[in-house]
Amino acid sequence: MRKLILTTVFFVGCFLFLAFNIVLLSYLKYHKQTISIPLFSSTSAQTVAYAALPTAQNNFSDEITQEDARVEKIREFLVKYKSPLAPYAEKIVNEADKNNIDHRLLPAIAMQESNLCVKAPKDSYNCWGFGIYEKKVTRFSGFEEAIETVTKTLARDYINQGLQTPEDIQKKYTPSNNGDWAKSVNHFMASLDLTLPSTL
Repeated sequence: MRKLILTTVFFVGCFLFLAFNIVLLSYLKYHKQTISIPLFSSTSAQTVAYAALPTAQNNFSDEITQEDARVEKIREFLVKYKSPLAPYAEKIVNEADKNNIDHRLLPAIAMQESNLCVKAPKDSYNCWGFGIYEKKVTRFSGFEEAIETVTKTLARDYINQGLQTPEDIQKKYTPSNNGDWAKSVNHFMASLDLTLPSTL
């Protein structure tokens, strides 16, 4: 009788263990994503090895997933630090794409300059230390105008002029800085990289 009970328990346990593993593998397969975004090219094509050529529908789906992931990563970053910029995560990514610059650059600079607008000059909507020196403060009518203006200026006067890295940008953006600015911007950009776990 004891052998029969042990045998029954063994087979039932094996069945439950097998069923659990099948469900777990199905879940992991369904939620598996591979996303990679290079430093200064938010719109560059991904390098993916395919066993067969992907369909146009698959490409479209990958682009939507990548865009949504970038917006969500920016939003999480802004929410984590209680930034008033949180509702503008999609705007930040869209303006970066429109101006062909890294979508992480704007929030990284905002974090360095004003703790994501928590310490910005009152009613200036200027989270980036943009045009702020001595007693002069550049003000915007709202966050949307600020995001558009700062992104466009970074593209036109920095990235498109060959100032590609935070170290290069620092030389013109904050020339008196000893290098800490670029280190911080690099750190915050790395924390927003979809291929890396957040270290903040």
